Order: sequence, then C-alpha cells, then structure tokens
Amino acid sequence: MGLLDGKVAIVTGAARGIGKAIALKFAQEGANIAFTDLSIDDNALETEKEIAALGVKVKGYASNAADFEDTHKVVEQIHKDFGRIDILVNNAGITRDGLMMRMTEQQWDMVINVNLKSAFNFVHAVTPIMMRQKTGSIINMSSVVGVSGNAGQANYSASKAGMIGLAKSIAKELGSRGVRANAIAPGFIITEMTGQLSDEVKAKWAETIPMRRGGTPEDVANTALYLASDLSAYVTGQVVHVCGGMNM
Repeated sequence: MGLLDGKVAIVTGAARGIGKAIALKFAQEGANIAFTDLSIDDNALETEKEIAALGVKVKGYASNAADFEDTHKVVEQIHKDFGRIDILVNNAGITRDGLMMRMTEQQWDMVINVNLKSAFNFVHAVTPIMMRQKTGSIINMSSVVGVSGNAGQANYSASKAGMIGLAKSIAKELGSRGVRANAIAPGFIITEMTGQLSDEVKAKWAETIPMRRGGTPEDVANTALYLASDLSAYVTGQVVHVCGGMNM
C-alpha cells in the first residue's frame, strides 16, 4: 500500500529537476500523475516513460502555466482524463537574475508570470474541483530567498514570497472545505539549474549551510510526499524549509 494510492496529482514544470523528482516519488507511492511543461519534449517523454514503468496512470500535457485560459483548459482536460484531482504541486519556475538598477521590466514580468501567476492560474482552476470533493492538498514551491531575500534576485525572491502568501491565504479560505495548502522553501538544491555554477561558488554556498552540503531533488520530493499525503492531514498554511539549516 502506497501513501497516495488512487490519488491524482498535478505537478507543473515536471519534465526535469525537482518537479520530476516529486512526480516520480508520488508515483512510487501509488498516485496517478498528470504533469505539465511548456512543451512535451524528449525530457518530458522520458519522464512519462519512467513514471509509467511504476504501474500508475500518467500523462504529460503541453501547457503555458502563465496563461490563465490555457491553464483552465488543461485542468479541465486532466479532470476529464483522470476523474478527480487530489494534489496540486505548483513547481513551474524560472530565474532571470540581475541587480535592481539593471533589471529590465521584461525580466521582472517574466519571472512573476511564470513563477507566481502560474500558481494563481492552477489554484483558481482546481479550487472548484477540490471543494466539491471536500478534499485536496495544494503545495507551492517557494524558496529560502522568498523568506530572506537575495541580492540580484528581487524578481525571483518576490515571486517566491508571493507563493507563501498565496498558500497561507488559500489555507484560510479553503480549510473548512477540507482543502489544505502549504509551501516548501528549498535551499541550495543540486539540479541542472544550480549545476551550472562553478565549484568555487558551490563551495561558498556549502559554507553557509549547517549541514555543509547542497540538498537533492529527492530531499524536496520527500517533503512534498508528506504534505500531499494524509500524514499531514492537520497541517495547513505552513512553510517547510528544506535547506539543511540554511534558514532558521
């Protein structure tokens, strides 16, 4: 028996990295998986194949998470294909770093739209479904910089702080309907995105972390599993830091 047997999860931006790790972890615990990405490319097809091999139902959907109408259409299709929606993980995200005085309006808008507006779009689309079911778990992928801020990442930090405020507000609005909402704030996680950093930068990061290492996508996926499952049935409106003690 898996912790998520028979449940249906939507994971956005799941073709690679943390999103993929979460989708795989959920599938290992018996969840059927609908995942979205901007396009269903080779990475996405490989993810679909790996999840299918675990014996659950899976389908990847090409969707622009930052587009309101597109998101509503894809959620409608997922609901039709899978019959219910129990879990939503808002994981789609990008960075466009730059110091405030040099940051362009386009860099700001792009990050806010892909990271924060996409979460609003998906929450807006799944809320009526989860309310009718009287059950649901919404997980927003935030970041330690959404709590502490970071020089050169005003747009990213603002978007990730917004994910926390969004989760807390949903938790207050929908708690009485059996729908929970929480946020995960990962620290320095070793992914393709961070893998491009120099060894020197990585070593410097490690010095600021009490556990003296970066985290893995699996570390984040394990926390997402807890928040998606009934193990956290009385946990809502919380921010769980997965950062090796970087933020306390």
